[in-house]
Amino acid sequence: MVCLGNICRSPLAEGILRNKLAGNGMDVQVDSAGTGGWHVNEAPHILSQKVAKNHGFGISDLRGRKFLREDMADFDKIFVMDSQNYNDVKYIAGPKWDESKVDLILNQSLPGKNKSVPDPWYDNTVDAFENVYQMLDKACDVIIEKIQTNNL
Repeated sequence: MVCLGNICRSPLAEGILRNKLAGNGMDVQVDSAGTGGWHVNEAPHILSQKVAKNHGFGISDLRGRKFLREDMADFDKIFVMDSQNYNDVKYIAGPKWDESKVDLILNQSLPGKNKSVPDPWYDNTVDAFENVYQMLDKACDVIIEKIQTNNL
């Protein structure tokens, strides 16, 4: 899961997917990162933590990290939150870029629409973070289904 700073959208997506995987008894490695390094080692945004807690799971133990070129080889699938994240991941990956591994996360729940998950950092309201949660929750449901059917 990749967003810009790895404190709002991607840690929330990581938490949602981890929670759903655990609930389905599935053991899959999930991680998140940011394309920028401003929040390395910081906890997720307090409103991301609040929304996660409101939905029954915690993300306060997660820490921000920057997306690395090696991540392209280390992960089977990389979900980005918006087209700028996509372009940044492509740039960072350089010669390791593998287009087949990277997609906008909302293409899971809205196939082919290329819709972005808005960055709630700018609105900085519980409603904005809850809206992001709802989008990511639907996408993660589809990801779970695809993992279960070996279709991811």
